Amino acid sequence: MRLLTHNYLQSTVKGTEKGYPLKIEATTIEYEESPFDAEFVRSLIPKIDYSTVLIGIQQISDKLEESNNIQGITIPDLPESIENEDLQEDLLKKLHTVLFDIHVVEGDLVCPDTGRRFNIKKGIPNMILHADEI
Repeated sequence: MRLLTHNYLQSTVKGTEKGYPLKIEATTIEYEESPFDAEFVRSLIPKIDYSTVLIGIQQISDKLEESNNIQGITIPDLPESIENEDLQEDLLKKLHTVLFDIHVVEGDLVCPDTGRRFNIKKGIPNMILHADEI
């Protein structure tokens, strides 16, 4: 699961009032470089919750340091907020790395309201609810 995906997911368990953002509890993280497209990243900026991206980075940073397959890869430093005029190519590359190249392969997403855990297996979060949660 990419951090871009995490940015759009929320808990819809019955009775949930604050199901966003989900907490990431990663057990396996991988890094896979993908082609950079500045205009594509720029077009995503208005569609993401940037503060949730920063929260996601914080939640996976410790696990990222432990992962053997991504030694030497560091999470780029990002500013606390971004404005359209700040979107220079260097910042867009950093955002691309965070949103597309770092993958949570195994772990859980946890609802901040109910504590409901949504399992992540092979990079796919299982957001299907049980019958009593609908």
